[in-house]
Amino acid sequence: MAGTNRQTVYATLRRKVLTMELPPGASLSENELAAALGVSRTPVRESLILLAEEGLVQVFPKIGSFVSRVDPVRVADAQFIREAVELAALDDLPETIDPQLLADLDDNLSRQDQPGIALEDFFALDEEFHLGLLRLSGHGAAWTTVSNAKGHLDRARRLGLHDATPPTVNAAQHRAIFDAVRTGDITEAHAAMRVHLRAVFDDVERIRESNPELFASNDGSTPVRRNVVVWD
Repeated sequence: MAGTNRQTVYATLRRKVLTMELPPGASLSENELAAALGVSRTPVRESLILLAEEGLVQVFPKIGSFVSRVDPVRVADAQFIREAVELAALDDLPETIDPQLLADLDDNLSRQDQPGIALEDFFALDEEFHLGLLRLSGHGAAWTTVSNAKGHLDRARRLGLHDATPPTVNAAQHRAIFDAVRTGDITEAHAAMRVHLRAVFDDVERIRESNPELFASNDGSTPVRRNVVVWD
């Protein structure tokens, strides 16, 4: 029961961080989180340790714990892993692709095109689309490895959807990848996938210019305790 409790708290806190419900730089109180989740402090503390190991939380002795700011270096590392896996999967497509898997992807793309789609609904379809592409070549299980490595990347992608690149642009890029895969043009599929996956870097730069406080700096800055804890 204790292990299940910890796993539930960890999954809940991780989701709140990735969806920006707990935004970059936010102070994290074990007492407040425990009260909000209806659990003791122990699973909260253990979950924060796990999130710190992922780089999603920072713990400063005698100051407190905070949601880490988005780290462009970690974004780039996660992007490198993701691109390597997804391009390799395209190279491993069978000569005859399962028509049901193609139909599932086509349906996914239709749902992405819904007018006024909520950003989190679009993000879920985006994830489902890329998982579906891996399944075409029998590598769906690799998505777990990719997903576990891309916490900072996912936050950057969400910032992009909110502030830089509308869902319609991403949906069109998805369609270009799918059309190339369906017609067997793997060279074009590679090119379209690279354009799509690397667009996050432009988003990061645009958002960083307008909201630098959301991103990690290289100056070693730490929060300081005044009447309330704030970042210098």
